[in-house]
Amino acid sequence: MCLAVPARIVTIDEIHAWVETMGVRQRVNIQLIDSPKPGDYILVHAGFAIEKIDPEHFRFLNDTLYEMFEGTENE
Repeated sequence: MCLAVPARIVTIDEIHAWVETMGVRQRVNIQLIDSPKPGDYILVHAGFAIEKIDPEHFRFLNDTLYEMFEGTENE
């Protein structure tokens, strides 16, 4: 099973971008998406931005991730 996580592009440096996911920043390759820019919402898999998504979809996916991790705090 593959999992892509939602992220927001913070800055861009040529073929890479710094993105933020759940408060964590990471560097990802952005060569697979068209015309990326800071503020865009994307899906990230294995260090690559694989798709742009709209803000509503980002919020839904982000909320879902938070809900998933809430249940693991007591483990």
